Amino acid sequence: MGKCYDDAMAEFEYIRWLRGQMPSDPRVATGVGDDCAVLAGAGGDDWLVTTDMLLDNVHFVLENTDPRRIGRKAMSVNLSDIAAMAGRPVAAVVAVGLPSSAPESLARELFLGLKERADEFQTVIIGGDTNSWNGPLTLSVTLLGQKGPAGAILRSGARPGDWLFVTGSLGGSILGKHLDFTPRLREGLLLAKQTSLRAMIDISDGLAADANHIAEESGCGILLHAENVPIAPTAFQMNDDKSPLEHALSDGEDFELLFAVPADEGKRLLALQPLPGITLHHVGECVADAGLWLREAGQRRPLPPTGYVHRVG
Repeated sequence: MGKCYDDAMAEFEYIRWLRGQMPSDPRVATGVGDDCAVLAGAGGDDWLVTTDMLLDNVHFVLENTDPRRIGRKAMSVNLSDIAAMAGRPVAAVVAVGLPSSAPESLARELFLGLKERADEFQTVIIGGDTNSWNGPLTLSVTLLGQKGPAGAILRSGARPGDWLFVTGSLGGSILGKHLDFTPRLREGLLLAKQTSLRAMIDISDGLAADANHIAEESGCGILLHAENVPIAPTAFQMNDDKSPLEHALSDGEDFELLFAVPADEGKRLLALQPLPGITLHHVGECVADAGLWLREAGQRRPLPPTGYVHRVG
């Protein structure tokens, strides 16, 4: 949901600024700039930490959305961050700012939605905070997880020649998927066992924007192939001036996994399709030329990393 902003300070500019303000610390293996922070634990038992805040009229519309769906989404977006690191979720804390005019049932239904999705992925809700105010519903979840058998998969390991894959079709998520998606936790762990994951991210901001995050963090370029981008049926149902491909490239909140593997591993994955019920799509490659590129109808051109961007200020 929402709008892509080109003016003022956008979210990612702010994140870049924040990274410059935060000194390194031996307790932090990975800080700002990935799907999760990684805290160095004793004996290599690292912890993954992520948090997401959802706002009424930005990430959902309370007036016409079942509160349980909102609760499920709030937990799911954090579980998706753990999936992007090929990790396992453990525990969550939840902070809720309830509208002062809201009925008591709202808080109950939100919690039941949160718990339903947490239980599905063996995650324990261990506490949090609840307040009321004269503003819209605000819901924030912080999730703790543990790295998987392959360690924490970062955005920064892709290399020129790697193949890029996505785990499902993209675009038009505003028509329902943004509320009802299933985080790809099982798929992330299976991929970590079956292939050499170089880099991974969940598609929360849009394929182009999130591919660009991998490119920037890995210090390489990325070439996407227009004919290989899997376009969801909902992208064809959007009634605006954007093409279905543009929706698949730039719509946020698909929450599929985008990952890079060595080319030989990519060929094997494409042939075997090892994820039950999921089709892996080979959408591009990492290249030596910096930047983001799209090949369409045999022509290569620069691709703006458009997607959902929160405005700061």
